[in-house]
Amino acid sequence: MLYTNLKHLESAADHQKAISENENVMVILGRMGPMCIPVYGIAEDLETEYKHVKFYDMEFDNPESYVIRNLPEVRGFMGIPFTIYYKNGKVVKATSSIQTREQVTAILDKEFAAVVTA
Repeated sequence: MLYTNLKHLESAADHQKAISENENVMVILGRMGPMCIPVYGIAEDLETEYKHVKFYDMEFDNPESYVIRNLPEVRGFMGIPFTIYYKNGKVVKATSSIQTREQVTAILDKEFAAVVTA
């Protein structure tokens, strides 16, 4: 179990439900280690700012996380966490290892630009 304040995905079915029911989804696949914890904290902070994005975590060592570990987009990744960004159920961006708040928000702004209607 990951000790974060993010919503936890515990199964492949949870993962599928999250990406099929939400337009914009960010999933962090990791452990409670020094490269992952800062990324969880960034996501927790951004939840209130990016209300049009759903933020989740999933435990890297959970057998059910194969749904992310087997993605072609992560094939060459060497470090965790894997951070996957889904738009309408499709992977639009994937990163690995520690990220800064600026790196994460740049991706969120590019991939999940909030549409403002007048």
